[in-house]
Amino acid sequence: MKNFKAVVFDMDGVIFDSEKRVVECWQVIADKYQIPDIEAACRECFGCNQTVAKERFLKRYGEDFPYVEYKKEMSDLFHDRYDNGNLPMLPGVVEILEFLKNNGKKIALASSTRRVSVENGLTWAGIIHYFDAIICGDMVSRSKPEPDIFLKACQELKVNPEEAYAIEDSYNGIRAAKRGGLMPIMVPDMMEPDEEMERLCVTIEESLLKVIEYLN
Repeated sequence: MKNFKAVVFDMDGVIFDSEKRVVECWQVIADKYQIPDIEAACRECFGCNQTVAKERFLKRYGEDFPYVEYKKEMSDLFHDRYDNGNLPMLPGVVEILEFLKNNGKKIALASSTRRVSVENGLTWAGIIHYFDAIICGDMVSRSKPEPDIFLKACQELKVNPEEAYAIEDSYNGIRAAKRGGLMPIMVPDMMEPDEEMERLCVTIEESLLKVIEYLN
């Protein structure tokens, strides 16, 4: 097995198959209010916290775009559809968490999503007990692609960043992990790896099951 002490997971698009469903809910709002290119707007925000997402929406659609109102409407729709355990996990989640626990590795979550949503999601899925630390977007001042969330996760786990892998699906997440000194692994979801991602990652794998093989 490779020499490492911890793995830090992103949540959306890595643990949960949520990003496609966020885009799907935004599309409902976009159809209602005639908002163009909503999927492109969403892709720009993958891995970002709410503050950065709002900035990017306003940059794209103008300062008078009612982001807060539309985001709430989207969020209400998302929670109505996918709360209480209705959000599917991606393949290999339980397998990789079991693999890491059985091999004495520390496990953290570093998600740009708000803490209440993260803890609810992990609890409903029955996997919250695997995580030794949970760091959320409202617990750090700077969003991915800045490394703050990964550095805080390593601090909580009491490991050096270079002793930890970070598993991400978004460009911003990979950039953040690399800047923090962790070893980034990309498991692509809605964004295919480009030359930059290939340069930054220690490996790019098609699923968490393949990540287990890599770590082994």
